Amino acid sequence: MARHGLQVLRALDEAKTQWFHFTAIVIAGMGFFTDAYDLFSISLVTRLLGRIYYPDPKGKQPGTLPINVLAAVNAVAFCGTLAGQLFFGWLGDNMGRKKVYGITLIMMVISSLASGLSFGHEAKGVLATLCFFRFWLGFGVGGDYPLSATIMSEYANKKTRGAFMAAVFAMQGIGILASGVISLVVSAGFEYKYHPPAFVDDPERSVPVEADYIWRIILMFGAIPAAMTYYWRMQMPETARYTALVANDARQAAKDMSRVLQVELAAEEEKVEKFVQDERRNFGLFSWKFAHIYGLRLLGTTSTWFFLDIAFYSQNLFQKDLFTSIGWIPPPAQMSAIRELYKVARAQTLIALCGTVPGYWFAIAFIDIIGRFWIQLMGFFFMTVFMFALAFPYHHWQKKGHHIGFIVMYCLTFFFANFGPNTTTFVVPAEIFPARLRSTCHGISAAAGKAGAIVGAFGFLYLSQEKDLTLRDPGYPAGIGKKKSLIVLGVLSFIGMIFTLLVPESKGMSLEEAACEADVEDDELGRA
Repeated sequence: MARHGLQVLRALDEAKTQWFHFTAIVIAGMGFFTDAYDLFSISLVTRLLGRIYYPDPKGKQPGTLPINVLAAVNAVAFCGTLAGQLFFGWLGDNMGRKKVYGITLIMMVISSLASGLSFGHEAKGVLATLCFFRFWLGFGVGGDYPLSATIMSEYANKKTRGAFMAAVFAMQGIGILASGVISLVVSAGFEYKYHPPAFVDDPERSVPVEADYIWRIILMFGAIPAAMTYYWRMQMPETARYTALVANDARQAAKDMSRVLQVELAAEEEKVEKFVQDERRNFGLFSWKFAHIYGLRLLGTTSTWFFLDIAFYSQNLFQKDLFTSIGWIPPPAQMSAIRELYKVARAQTLIALCGTVPGYWFAIAFIDIIGRFWIQLMGFFFMTVFMFALAFPYHHWQKKGHHIGFIVMYCLTFFFANFGPNTTTFVVPAEIFPARLRSTCHGISAAAGKAGAIVGAFGFLYLSQEKDLTLRDPGYPAGIGKKKSLIVLGVLSFIGMIFTLLVPESKGMSLEEAACEADVEDDELGRA
């Protein structure tokens, strides 16, 4: 923070870690728990949906979702998320962070419940309804990205801000883990109750009628944690940086933060008035001045998030297909519908425990020590290395007894994604842009990431199909295969590493220093 800065902002920057910090982490983090649960649970139930709604009585393989339907089910929430990130990011800078924070949570709760209640007499009706509600679920999820990141960054002190923000984002890993655990519990319970045979033994009885309840229960569970935190989210005061520097209400900012920090703070209305009205900072997002000062930064945050999410979501959404191809999960015909869900959920849970969750917590521990830039650069580098280590000897990993090595490499890829760019791309955009455009710029950066996720959901689905007809599902077009697709993901990770060079380091700085506003503040406020 600049030496002559506002007292209320200095107090926030220099505040010792207090209970309200942990409260804010939990409140904002539960939104990301819900986000991850909702976005990743769908990949667990797609094969079950295929068996239930697209059976092939004469076929030798269980039913599968047509490729266009599968692409829509996987990607429609990302389309909603992209739209929500742009809309709520803009709204957060124009109406305030808190005013729209509850709206996103309500949308997530209602849409999660509605997704599980998807209705229709035929497969098209059920899947179309599911896609409709998942779009609006994604829209609410999208709003949570810029708002949670901005609120946490503006509440945190400068010494541990990175760790606090990373802790919020780490709840994504817990949400991914929870989606696997809930799927395990629900599928195990139904299997114990109904004992369905494998498809090869009895195709019709391998999908019991009651299986239709399973995917609905799993999807609806995502509403519970979001609903539990709604009251506490509404009790959070607006951030002082928005109230003072954007809304120009120094008195209210001092009042709110005096209550939160439990210290007496002066309003300093004249200082705030001069800072807000300074012509050097009153430029818009589409101005030449913004492009000159922040253009390369925005290019850096958008491009790195875009390339990351292509790789990250491609691997998460289609890991069940990779595991089947290397023999870790038995062929679908050798399992019942419920057993297949159990096996896929078990694989995802193991990956989350061994790679995904530890990566997030390593990021929390080291982000304020190593810094954002080096963690992101390192993460992209090792993602590239392990993608290539999976891809080039791909046929080696398919041999019997070698799948353990593949799983280890796969876990390391996720570990360095999360102890790397998956965390830093969330943290940095909420630090390096000015307060009046912070939520908007984070929303744009996050939307670029979801554009990458959409590319991954559609592109990897088609690209990863094998050329050999016997190695892909009926009706699916030939692609370049999983080996070459992994090589493509490795190349994209390397490109992400190159674009990281455009992203500045913000470790240990106040938000005003990181956003290049400290000089203006020194000049104007220091003379007040």
